[in-house]
Amino acid sequence: MNPTAPSPHFVRIAFAHLPHLLAIEEQSYPDPWTPGMFNQEVVNPASHFHVAMLETEVIGYGGFWLMAGEAHITKLTVASPYRRQGFGTNIMLHLLREAARANAMVMRLEVRESNAAARTLYERLGFSVIGVRRGYYSRCPENAVVMEKWLLEKGHHGEEGEETSG
Repeated sequence: MNPTAPSPHFVRIAFAHLPHLLAIEEQSYPDPWTPGMFNQEVVNPASHFHVAMLETEVIGYGGFWLMAGEAHITKLTVASPYRRQGFGTNIMLHLLREAARANAMVMRLEVRESNAAARTLYERLGFSVIGVRRGYYSRCPENAVVMEKWLLEKGHHGEEGEETSG
């Protein structure tokens, strides 16, 4: 991370953000999310989706769905002028804090097999590879590497040190 770069602030996704997110999405992916997919992030109660801002400018976004103790990353994107400056790390650290606050036990994600920069970021943050989903990205056929990071010890749930059975 660039120690002199300003830190972004985070806000919950709102419909007003969608034009900015869609523009970044179009520039970033061969198979961008649709307006309907972002709409789901706004209205779905399982969604924890946040927009990273520098003052009033949208510089990136990311989110996860929380289900049964798992925070599953749905998206993490940094606008191209802000890449390679540590903002992806800022967004991911924010999502990890939010997941811990929401009592998630584990965070999981898929990342393109060819996306070495993202894979390195996730590994640096303590994620490990648990599998591969063959042909996961269908429009541009590519495998997804599945990664996870345990936020609470496996087999522990609830208060620290208190094991629960399930």
